[in-house]
Amino acid sequence: MKRWAAALLLVLLAFGAWLAGRHQALSAPPVWDQQVYLWQRVWSAQHAPALAASRDLFSSLRILALQLHPREGLRVMPVDTALLKQDGRPLWLVARLDGSQPRWDEERLYSRLLQLVQQYRAAGLPVVGIEIDHDAATARLPQYHDALRRLRRQLPADVQLSITALPAWLDSPQLPALLRQVDSSVLQLHAVLSPQQGLFDSRLALRWTQRYAQVTDKPFRIALPAYGMGLVGVDAQGAQVESEASLRVAGSLRELTVAPQHIADFLQRLSAHPQPHLQGVVWFRLPLAGDRRAWSMNTLRRVIRQQPLHSRWQVKMRPQPQQNGLYDLIIANDGPADAPLPTAVTLAAGDCLAADAVGRYRLDATATQLRFIRTGDELVRAGQSRPLGWLRCQHLTPGGIRVTP
Repeated sequence: MKRWAAALLLVLLAFGAWLAGRHQALSAPPVWDQQVYLWQRVWSAQHAPALAASRDLFSSLRILALQLHPREGLRVMPVDTALLKQDGRPLWLVARLDGSQPRWDEERLYSRLLQLVQQYRAAGLPVVGIEIDHDAATARLPQYHDALRRLRRQLPADVQLSITALPAWLDSPQLPALLRQVDSSVLQLHAVLSPQQGLFDSRLALRWTQRYAQVTDKPFRIALPAYGMGLVGVDAQGAQVESEASLRVAGSLRELTVAPQHIADFLQRLSAHPQPHLQGVVWFRLPLAGDRRAWSMNTLRRVIRQQPLHSRWQVKMRPQPQQNGLYDLIIANDGPADAPLPTAVTLAAGDCLAADAVGRYRLDATATQLRFIRTGDELVRAGQSRPLGWLRCQHLTPGGIRVTP
């Protein structure tokens, strides 16, 4: 009887341990694979340190290798293959096919893609797949389906095929058939929906991801933004997008930014609701030191590692030489991560002879305070600063500076 009781106890303990392990496995946040796009049309000396600093973050690199545009035609990007060989990570070659061009010379395009795969591999580069980035109109998904089927037939068996998928396709009954033509896909969750909505809407992104996971039975990733952009000439006719390089065109410039905390909060919500077939994130884009609209590498690392992104702002007053009582005001990001400019900065001051705001601020002044109010978005990297304004005041209250994030 004692042996039976001891055996039963062992069984119960083992079952309890199994239940505890299962509960822990079910409650643990998913471990997502992290990849990154290299989307620069021109490579520079900044790529080497950026790739070196990213080795522990991204398992694979997705390279803009080819672009088909109505004005430029078929353009192959001048990529630093020697640097990529030294890096050694698996590569996806991305072909960007402009959405305004619904048809293309398939024979020429596919032949060029296959040549690129051969050239990269001959140079010792580990090409594992091709991603087609085509903003096809929803009504043209059947034609896109057939084009992908023909491409799949021509690719070597060891080259995977992926596409960039748009949330706009979710309402199409053609989407499941389209996704069956590829090995995997990347759901793009960042886009200029409108100047008011910005580049990323976390509620829509979560809804899109959940719906997409129910549509596809293939592995997929989500593409998330780690960058900002400028809209030039925003009006009823639309706007031109300025990203890495200046467009050098006339017109008003409106900055759109994505706060790192916004993306971190989204990922936390998504991890609390794991989705079938979701394997990871592809970040757009690899941060370069001179890319003023991209997050810094350290900030992207903190978001991926789920580390704190607390902002810490300091207002610095710099006296102008030989101008008694005249000060320039600087707002400095002394926190650990990039952050959007503060909404407002208030200074308690009296007997001000003159003051004004500069940059992305305007000034509201009373007899006892100066309030600098943000008029436009801009992300400031950790350790960097921006001009705030200037003042000439007889009295500044000690400790009278308040920053509203």
